[in-house]
Amino acid sequence: MSFDDLLAANREFASDFAYGGFDGVARAGVALVTCMDSRIDPLGMIGLEPGDAKIFRNPGGRVTEAALEAIVLGVHLLNVQRVLVVPHTRCAVASNSEEVIRERIAESAGVDATWQRFHVIEDQVATLGLDVHRVTSHPLVPETVEVGGFIYDVDTGLLDRKY
Repeated sequence: MSFDDLLAANREFASDFAYGGFDGVARAGVALVTCMDSRIDPLGMIGLEPGDAKIFRNPGGRVTEAALEAIVLGVHLLNVQRVLVVPHTRCAVASNSEEVIRERIAESAGVDATWQRFHVIEDQVATLGLDVHRVTSHPLVPETVEVGGFIYDVDTGLLDRKY
């Protein structure tokens, strides 16, 4: 498979590119940790535009060490004042066991996948609470930073605040 279609789309995108010279700060003061799921439009779901927010995506929308690093950088260097942690409904890592995901990956890959950890989420709301706490209790995230935990409904587009 080639990248020609994507490169053609990039040339079209660049033909009227409006973000050159932008300093990279979060103009709306927002950081968002969410899942890599393609049903999620991180900026659109909260009414923002490119340049408004810092976005960190990973399977399950978890506050990992790398996500915390991004949040700390955002807070201290890139104008982040609010952090949203946003996993979503019908998430593969929140609706399958580690064993089932490993089996599916092994079947697709044709090799053993029992050694790979996929960090499944057994209780999505409780895990979201732990992730919000990871941000609020981090020594480099000041109390002035507002942190919220939300579940995004992939069928309605609505956010449901849990924390």
